Amino acid sequence: MLNGLWLGFFIVAALSALGRWLLGGEAGVFAAMVESLFAMARLSVEVMVLLFGTLTLWLGFLRIAEKAGLVDVLARLLSPLFRRLMPEVPAGHPALGLITLNFTANALGLDNAATPIGLKAMRALQELNPLPRVASNAQILFLVLNASSLTLLPVTIFMYRTQQGAADPTLVFLPILIATSASTLAGFLSVALMQRLKLRDPVVLAWLGGAALVLGGLMVFLAGLSAAALAAFSSLLGNLVLFGLILLFLLWGAWRRVPVYESFVEGAKEGFDVAKNLLPYLVAMLCAIGVLRASGALEFVLDSLRHLVTVAGLDSRFVEALPTALVKPFSGSAARAMLIETMQTTGVDSFPSLVAATVQGSTETTFYVLAVYFGAVGIQRARHAVGCALLADVAGVLASIGVCYWFFG
Repeated sequence: MLNGLWLGFFIVAALSALGRWLLGGEAGVFAAMVESLFAMARLSVEVMVLLFGTLTLWLGFLRIAEKAGLVDVLARLLSPLFRRLMPEVPAGHPALGLITLNFTANALGLDNAATPIGLKAMRALQELNPLPRVASNAQILFLVLNASSLTLLPVTIFMYRTQQGAADPTLVFLPILIATSASTLAGFLSVALMQRLKLRDPVVLAWLGGAALVLGGLMVFLAGLSAAALAAFSSLLGNLVLFGLILLFLLWGAWRRVPVYESFVEGAKEGFDVAKNLLPYLVAMLCAIGVLRASGALEFVLDSLRHLVTVAGLDSRFVEALPTALVKPFSGSAARAMLIETMQTTGVDSFPSLVAATVQGSTETTFYVLAVYFGAVGIQRARHAVGCALLADVAGVLASIGVCYWFFG
């Protein structure tokens, strides 16, 4: 799928360039495409420099939390909930701890670091699967929640905005939090409906009710703020949560007598290994999208969509962010490249860039997650996993557009 998508970008770009040359006499389009190739290759390296530091930093802190037993505490805390949502998983099974660690990495926005942990969790769930080629209910719920991208602290989005020169990288903290909550809720409720989960259980109601109260209270509070106050509060809360989490990891580790420095370095080494493997994918996708933009093909598609939106009587400023939303279910690297390219083209703090950043943080690479997670354990029948995950994607995109108009419109 990814092979066809990448090749398709170049073929469409070539056809568009030929059309502009033969029909419009624009011979300079080929020079623009070649120039874009080298410019995007250079940009890929610049982005990777900061990405190395970001993943190294956060995986270092995550290793401290892991060694200090903070992840085990979260696993015990979540175990009563998961026992009810995944009744086929025995209490104390290693899968619960791995699922918790995977959700923790996703919540911190470390999607690339979360994948290896998620694969371990899927293998642990496969040990309990009576039909190895058919996805179990527990595996589907885990995958859909993964695909819904519950990102509480999107550090990689902050990193991309920092690299592109944003004055306040954490400006999109609250929009992403609200949009990813909508995505996760849609995915969870759709799975609950398909699997007939007992949501009226007191433990489940306590978790869902608590989350609803917190999110509802936040929404009520935000509803009384002006646009400027919303942006300022999002920035303040994002930075407070970011530094507060770091402090929690360090103090918890010191309290549990964990050698925090050595543990940080150990985790940071893993972060370096994860990050270095991303460069080829980022170069490939950024160059393909750069060529697509330089050929005029991407602009043609966006102009067509913009026209349709305008005819419908809607504001069309969000259209420039749609490429990120459209490719995100297929490829994280393509969506990442689309986001960076949008920031480069329209400005890092433009409305389309803010929408694209929110979409990037609130949805996940559904088909990639399905292929990798189910493929790793030999599952061939996904049952209702695809439909539920795609519903979560749609909810995340629509919520991202809506919340950005609320905050920045």
